Amino acid sequence: MASEAAADCSNPFLNKEVYLRAYRIMLQARILEEKLASLYRAGSIRGGVFLGKGQEALSVALGINLRRGDIYAPLIRDQAGRMAFGDTALDTLRTYLGSLLGSMRGRDGNIHRGRPAEGYYPMISHLGAMISVVAGALLARRFRGETGIVGATTIGDGGTSTGAFHEGLNVAAVEKLPLVLVVANNHYAYSTPNMRQFACRSLADRAAGYGVAVREVNGTSLDDCLHAIGAAVGDARAGKGPQMIVGELLRLVGHGEHDDFSYLDEKLKKSSLGRDCLAIAEERVISRGWATKDECQQWRKEFALEVDELAGKVLREPQPDPIVEDWCALSDKRFLDSPHCYKR
Repeated sequence: MASEAAADCSNPFLNKEVYLRAYRIMLQARILEEKLASLYRAGSIRGGVFLGKGQEALSVALGINLRRGDIYAPLIRDQAGRMAFGDTALDTLRTYLGSLLGSMRGRDGNIHRGRPAEGYYPMISHLGAMISVVAGALLARRFRGETGIVGATTIGDGGTSTGAFHEGLNVAAVEKLPLVLVVANNHYAYSTPNMRQFACRSLADRAAGYGVAVREVNGTSLDDCLHAIGAAVGDARAGKGPQMIVGELLRLVGHGEHDDFSYLDEKLKKSSLGRDCLAIAEERVISRGWATKDECQQWRKEFALEVDELAGKVLREPQPDPIVEDWCALSDKRFLDSPHCYKR
């Protein structure tokens, strides 16, 4: 899954390799999700499709700073972070399209994919719960004597109002766990704006109540996200306890593809929060001379072609047959010995 060692992101302005890798992953994630939206509208996807458009910089910055052995529990808008941690376009498409060959064997909702044995945790739809799950996993690693591990998860602004958020963060603080919590404040909990969610100045203020270190970051800037999250992961790995990052941004699409986003405040859309993080990252790549506009366009074409080819392949793959499927648990030993439980 994740790389053997995360690259040093302490100075993203000078680290061409990391920045270009992050930008290319953001681009891949955007193109893949555009394809998912198209497949959803064509009726090829059962269940919801929730896109991360506008949140890719914050997401990729977390995934790219983790390494093999770490724990990563992404949220619904974390396609970029998932791909930085090692997820593939192929498995993403297989899960969304219900392929029998995907990691979830076509059995579960399309946003619940993961490989727990590799530290890549499937999302729990009760969003705040992932904090407690990661905290528990980190405690288990501690009991086994494992060190140098970071557990990371993300949550939206709405999720910070759940009881699980407070309980999980409190446990992590008391136990001084190496938990990195990224809060993507996209200013809407589905359609509920910030002013109807919390009365504090910023969600960052909540961290102080638990004794948790916190950083606020411009979520539309890949530079800022790489720097802040890289520093937070480093502090957590160094034994400085849980770290919280609040990224200020705006999702550029509705809550899901079923949502027309008609409730969006036009003032927010026209503000700096409404900027496209992918476009900003591309502008900086070009202005720094790290790639030309033609090269960026060529990458886009190559990724789009790859995704189209993979989608065609997955659409031809088998799906579970309820008549012959024995529905054994995904943790069953048979899944370790063969690609799937599907027996004819």
